[in-house]
Amino acid sequence: MPILSYIAHDGARTDVDVASGVTVMQTALERGVAGINGDCGGACQCCTCHVFVEESWLSKLPPLDDMEDAMLDSTAEPRRANSRLSCMLTMTAELDGLVVHLPPSQI
Repeated sequence: MPILSYIAHDGARTDVDVASGVTVMQTALERGVAGINGDCGGACQCCTCHVFVEESWLSKLPPLDDMEDAMLDSTAEPRRANSRLSCMLTMTAELDGLVVHLPPSQI
C-alpha cells in the first residue's frame, strides 16, 4: 500500500497507508486528518481540500484540468505554484511517499 504524508501548518506530520484508487481528500476525511474539510464531498466545487504538494512530486501528478485550475483561484489561503485540490489527487503505487502540506485555513 502506498504511504501518504500530511504535514500540518504547524509542522506536525501524519503518515498513513492508502489504498490505490482513493483520493488524498478521502483518506484525510476517513483518517480524521485535521485541515482538510472536503465540504463538497470531492466534486471539485468548494476548495476546502486545498493542499500544497511538495515540489518533488509535482511532475508525477496528473496535470490540472480547467475546473481545478479555476477553483484554485478561490482558496482561503493564497494559491501557490504547487497548490492542488486533494479531491483531484488519486493515490497510485507511483505516488507512494507523496507529501502534501496543509494550509493554515480552509474556506
